[in-house]
Amino acid sequence: MHRIVLLICLVLGSWATSLSSREAANLSEAFITSVTLSSNGLSYYVVIALGDIQFRVSLDTASSDLWIMASSCSTSACQIAPRYPLSYESATYQAVNANTTDFVANYADGTSVTGFVAKESVHVSNLTVPNQAFALITDSNVTMTDDISGILGLGFPRISTINATSTNSTPFFPGLAQRGLLQYPLFGLSLTRNNTGTLSLGALDSSVVTNLSNVEWNPVVDFSPFSNESSSSSYYQWAVPLTSLSVNGTSVALSPSYPTVSANHSIAMFDVGTPGIYGPWADVSKLFASFASARLVDEAAGQWAVPCDSDITLSFTFGQRNFTLEPSDYLIGETSGDPGLCLTWPVALDPSPDGIDWQFGTPFMRTVYTIFSYGIDALEPPMIGLYSLGNATTPESTSFVNSFLASASETVVTTLPNSLLLTPTATTPAYSLNTSVPAATGAIVQTALATSTYSPIFGAVTTVPDPAALNLSAIPLITPSPTVATYTVTDSAGIISTSVSHFSVPSIVLGAPPGWSSAGFTICAPMLPSILLSVAIPSLLSLLLRCTPLDFS
Repeated sequence: MHRIVLLICLVLGSWATSLSSREAANLSEAFITSVTLSSNGLSYYVVIALGDIQFRVSLDTASSDLWIMASSCSTSACQIAPRYPLSYESATYQAVNANTTDFVANYADGTSVTGFVAKESVHVSNLTVPNQAFALITDSNVTMTDDISGILGLGFPRISTINATSTNSTPFFPGLAQRGLLQYPLFGLSLTRNNTGTLSLGALDSSVVTNLSNVEWNPVVDFSPFSNESSSSSYYQWAVPLTSLSVNGTSVALSPSYPTVSANHSIAMFDVGTPGIYGPWADVSKLFASFASARLVDEAAGQWAVPCDSDITLSFTFGQRNFTLEPSDYLIGETSGDPGLCLTWPVALDPSPDGIDWQFGTPFMRTVYTIFSYGIDALEPPMIGLYSLGNATTPESTSFVNSFLASASETVVTTLPNSLLLTPTATTPAYSLNTSVPAATGAIVQTALATSTYSPIFGAVTTVPDPAALNLSAIPLITPSPTVATYTVTDSAGIISTSVSHFSVPSIVLGAPPGWSSAGFTICAPMLPSILLSVAIPSLLSLLLRCTPLDFS
């Protein structure tokens, strides 16, 4: 008789068959779901459900609202996406002011969406949030790919349009934190180039973060009010001080746009909805002046190009730790005008009147596991934790970079200037916030953060804390469900053979309630629930092995 041993493993390593007591106790308060890179590489999305209707939504940490395209939206941008069917009478849908509360969102690229505010039960992984305020979009010129239907904002309430116009309409993640629904008021993002990653709520992905002492924790910057806001400061964006910048180990002096306001600190925002890295002209021009053979190729766009065979590293320091980008992290793609030149990040922008100097989007965030800790009323400021995923001690070889560019298969249509362009001098606009109201990094505020029933891990810190002084064991962890089975077979002669099988994923229908014959967006979509070790192994396998063929009819 052959003996068959089934071992369940994770893609990134073996899966422990026992839980720590801390993980076992937190199954109802920590959640994890898969994150996917869109086919055009511009956004990362997750699958959520509104009521019993499932959608793909792009993640955005620079906005706070959840919005979904509605069936009444007839623009070309809406027609290609699954939409919320207004004719469906969901048992959990609630109209707000008879669907007359307007919603408008305008974006930096000139696109916009309009619609109305409503409420519905929102499901992410095993988490259910009843009566969540969101917007149904009836007009849009925001074009999305991959059947993405909207945006899930994970920012602060201060930047929420819905929260400002509708009562009892706290945005999604702040609502979880304020109601104490999570093990700890934080979320973590793992982003990769190979289309996979995770969003964890209430805990950190333990398959990625394997040494908590290597997380660099940075207090978030508090912002003064705008002239039309209240007379107190509050948290505005996920932004922290940028300590320093270097090119191949050589320091580049930073020039904050508003040094008297920011205590001479450059302010850097982290945004999963930004597919690039952007900095002020003063800093970016100095960076590329230290970069061999770099040249400005588009003054209007603030775009530089560098040799595609570059081996130069760019390092950004947050707190006391350097985070280094290799060429494969910052190169965008070859120029069509000169295949030896590649467009590169960062791109230069004019100073922003809110004082945010740098925007670190997905090219940087792919190199780290990013933790967004929401802060606790009267006890703890919001924090951003950065956990490096790279190994910058070994420089990338030219052959590796060439292989990366070939696999990216991206040639950027570029008209190169016939002569060297002069770096323009940017004009700094007037600061748009009320400087008579003081604001500080790591300020303790009394409201709008997580409920004070949480026990603070970081406490009242205004500078980067020493990890040795923190109770890191109190930070919750969660492990994704397995995606690979390894079968080890020993035959009668004692010869051992091993095979690996990837689990299929269940099919779901986007944009239509169960049973609707008009459904036209059936896909196989990864849905990573919370850890399932409490489920018997046969049940786990049967759950993960169910999947119907793709059907786009």
